[in-house]
Amino acid sequence: MNRVNIQQVQPQAYQAMFGLEGYIAKSTIEANLQEMVRIRASIINGCQFCIGMHKDAATKLGESNERIAALDNWKTSDLFNEKEQAVLAATDEITNISVEGLSKETYTNLGMFFSEEEIAQLIMLAAIINAWNRIGVSMAS
Repeated sequence: MNRVNIQQVQPQAYQAMFGLEGYIAKSTIEANLQEMVRIRASIINGCQFCIGMHKDAATKLGESNERIAALDNWKTSDLFNEKEQAVLAATDEITNISVEGLSKETYTNLGMFFSEEEIAQLIMLAAIINAWNRIGVSMAS
């Protein structure tokens, strides 16, 4: 049995998601950092479509293939600075929210690099890519 294509049968749902994407597009979070969040969450969620799409986007923004590949095991890599590590830690915790939530330590680390508005944007970015991942994985055959 073919899986439902939500974009075809519920286009209003996709329009709502694109509205959230429009919000993130106006974010003050650097575009390459946004793509790292999208790739990392997609790796965790196993959304191959999103991984490929966001790897391409990151490459177009100048990210190296080495750094993109290192997102699989970013904790053991020396390719990411402290700011990027804080964002990737938050991405991991938000994506795996049932484990411990967004920990106080990780949230505090974000505060070293980002304003409250930017932290809100990062949380929304992680929530949006996780929603896209869940849609994509659910529709995959």
